[in-house]
Amino acid sequence: MTHSTFSIRPISARDNASIARVIREVSAEFGLGAAQGFAVGDHHLDDLYHFYQQPDAAYWVVVDDQDQVYGGAGVANLQGDEQYSELQKMYLLPVARGQGLAKKLVDQVLNFAQQHRKMGCYLETTPVLAQAHRLYQHLGFITLNKPLGQTGHSQACPIWMLKSLD
Repeated sequence: MTHSTFSIRPISARDNASIARVIREVSAEFGLGAAQGFAVGDHHLDDLYHFYQQPDAAYWVVVDDQDQVYGGAGVANLQGDEQYSELQKMYLLPVARGQGLAKKLVDQVLNFAQQHRKMGCYLETTPVLAQAHRLYQHLGFITLNKPLGQTGHSQACPIWMLKSLD
């Protein structure tokens, strides 16, 4: 099954179930369980639309020409240090990978953070997501020695990265 046309748009309330399903599927693919402290266990996973209506937050979904959801990424203030934004919940189904969509999502997040006058954009990831880690490095994120803020995921995600937005 080939999906030739993907686009990125802001999340809507009707996307909640679809993006939650994507995050659960991709998490299972990589062995990222809710009990281990990964994003799949976040209490707001089934209502991302409303979660990302808070100030300085946004979420975008990747859709095909039939408006079916294949992934997404979000940004919000870094808990515990609001001078930074945090890249959150970036997941893509396999059929949507390798087409530059992850880079476009990260660019969307970085532009949003810059528009909201943040000093930088922070993220946490895990070694099992090596392809994403390489992308972040390629886009100028540097690896930190310790986590920033209080995300609640830093035990599960021991790779902490930051991109300065000056």
